Amino acid sequence: MNSPLRQTRSHLMALFQQEGLHPRGDLGQNFLIDLNLLESIVAEADLGPDDVVLEIGAGTGGLTTFLAAEAGAVVSVEYDPNMYRLASEAVSHRPDVTLLNCDALKSKHHLNPLILEAVSRELAVEPGRRLKLVANLPYHIGTPVIANLLAMDSPLERMVVTIQFELAQRLCARPHTSDYSALSVFVQAQSKIKIVHKLGPSVFWPRPDVDSAIVRLDPDPVARARIHDRQVFQVFLRDLFTQRRKILRGMLGQMFKGRLAKPAIDAVMTELQLSADSRAEELEVDQLVALSNRLHQALTGETRIPHTAETKTEEPQRDA
Repeated sequence: MNSPLRQTRSHLMALFQQEGLHPRGDLGQNFLIDLNLLESIVAEADLGPDDVVLEIGAGTGGLTTFLAAEAGAVVSVEYDPNMYRLASEAVSHRPDVTLLNCDALKSKHHLNPLILEAVSRELAVEPGRRLKLVANLPYHIGTPVIANLLAMDSPLERMVVTIQFELAQRLCARPHTSDYSALSVFVQAQSKIKIVHKLGPSVFWPRPDVDSAIVRLDPDPVARARIHDRQVFQVFLRDLFTQRRKILRGMLGQMFKGRLAKPAIDAVMTELQLSADSRAEELEVDQLVALSNRLHQALTGETRIPHTAETKTEEPQRDA
């Protein structure tokens, strides 16, 4: 078994000088140079031969080699052609690594199909293989990568990622706080989450201007099963939290205007014991899951909730 690449600051500086390259800030190229933290990430992922690891943001292949030493297979993605070339050299003797030179995202709400195909192939090699995301995620794609993976039906076992600390706070945020958002609810409704380490800028090269965090998410199959339709739930949360401080009843009336009558909305709120002046930012995660499920059932005619002619509603005012 080949030893993992010891990606230190001095190693990277010499490598970039030799290649005539410079880290690209526009692509979030901040390389984790603390070897203890790299080992901590791999340990937190608890990798084994049944694990297929998805890594997004391979960089020069430093973390990739650590992952390949422990996992059954690694699918690693690198957008920058220069970094892809360096990572290819680092993993050239590792047949269990599939390295892709492409954008991780097809669009904001969809992962690149090339990545999904590569992951599916590796998962199909043996029964019981599990998918884990382990990555030093570029800051600008942290949110869509996490959200899109949770929206899928893949056998996702765990995520261990390095992200901006501000994003980590949003993922863990509770009701009645400024960080509580559609993303907070979508993640917490499906997984257990913890901040493993808060990271200062000094553990990266080049140093970012913000703090970072290693975050672990463990999807909960029971919790995920409670959501009737994850894509419907995701859209519901995005729409609802655009004006999270507005009165919930008015927001729902506007969101379902022409599709679901006010008495039907009122009946759902009464059933779930939600007061008329509730606001999205005040509701617990379980309450929002139940609200989305029941409104979707009412909309599709799966429940006996009265439907009457829709009356005109005023446009909700936007927050200042």
